[in-house]
Amino acid sequence: MEILEKAQAMQKSGEDVIHLEIGEPDFETPKCIEEAGLKAIREGKTRYTHSMGLLELREEISGYYKKTYSVDISPEQVVVTSGTSPAMLLVFAAILEAGDGVVMPNPYYSCYPNFVKFFDASPRFFDLFGSNGFTYDTEKINEKLTPKTRAVFINSPSNPTGMVIGKETLKEISELNNLIISDEIYHGITYGKPSHSILEFTNNAFVLNGFSKKYAMTGWRLGYLIAPREFIRPIQKVAQSFFISAAEFVQHAGIAALRHADNDVSNMVEIYDARRKYMVSRLRETGFKIQKDPEGAFYVLADTREFESDSFKLALDILAHAKVAVTPGIDFGSAAEGYIRFSYANSMERITEAMDRLNKFLNHR
Repeated sequence: MEILEKAQAMQKSGEDVIHLEIGEPDFETPKCIEEAGLKAIREGKTRYTHSMGLLELREEISGYYKKTYSVDISPEQVVVTSGTSPAMLLVFAAILEAGDGVVMPNPYYSCYPNFVKFFDASPRFFDLFGSNGFTYDTEKINEKLTPKTRAVFINSPSNPTGMVIGKETLKEISELNNLIISDEIYHGITYGKPSHSILEFTNNAFVLNGFSKKYAMTGWRLGYLIAPREFIRPIQKVAQSFFISAAEFVQHAGIAALRHADNDVSNMVEIYDARRKYMVSRLRETGFKIQKDPEGAFYVLADTREFESDSFKLALDILAHAKVAVTPGIDFGSAAEGYIRFSYANSMERITEAMDRLNKFLNHR
């Protein structure tokens, strides 16, 4: 956020800053989704809904998981939320007591530990390494489990690494004697390697997902949680008390997304893929180390230690001198120090200009 705020201040003073730090699709929301949302507003669908969400939307989500992953999920296991962050809050509210532990990867999306700490529980990290493409090692996860471990948290495709957990590894993780929480928000944005849901391997899991990334709907604030049946009632009670319900017209837009936006998503992913290949190639030419091409999401986590081991210092230097905003790896945990996260959720024209500026600055530096 400090990088973003500095970049915005520079722009206000008239400087041309290229944003590669923001984890947000640069595409407009598909028209079929926009039109469904507007139609719902015009029809007066602006009221409270069931606290778990519109049944029609929950049925569509169940059908999506059946069609995509061949898993049977009842609509009564789905809770619709105002974005995926509230879904995460609901999960941890339902399972954590003070002193509990949650095992999670390092690097990690920077908000994950904050949710755990909010409930006076402790995150316990297993490290991922760029040298092997940030792949998960089930033995390393198992080493971190203690009697106080309440859940194992996984994320695939990953923010910030772009890594996709393979089918066999997911199966191994599912066989650990713990609840699994799987953040699947970047599902649908992969390149050649399909994403698998943890629900293909176990029912003892929570899934976090939503519409923000795949459908370019970040500002619509629409997510959902899939939970084991025994947790649904306590989760619903918390949802009723804290959130009441997600916006009704936004839920209708979500229904349209699941029914009609597949072609739009395919077009976006094709464009992301072209940007990904270009950015990885240019970064390597410039001298960054990328041991394995990212397989999903829209990020490249590149090793910068050839230039600077302090990722925050380097990010500030790049912003000040190249006018390119990037995210320092330290924001994603100690295992990402010495790395920079580049987002290719920007146009090819701007990415090309950013790579030219970066190359010129680093050669001079």
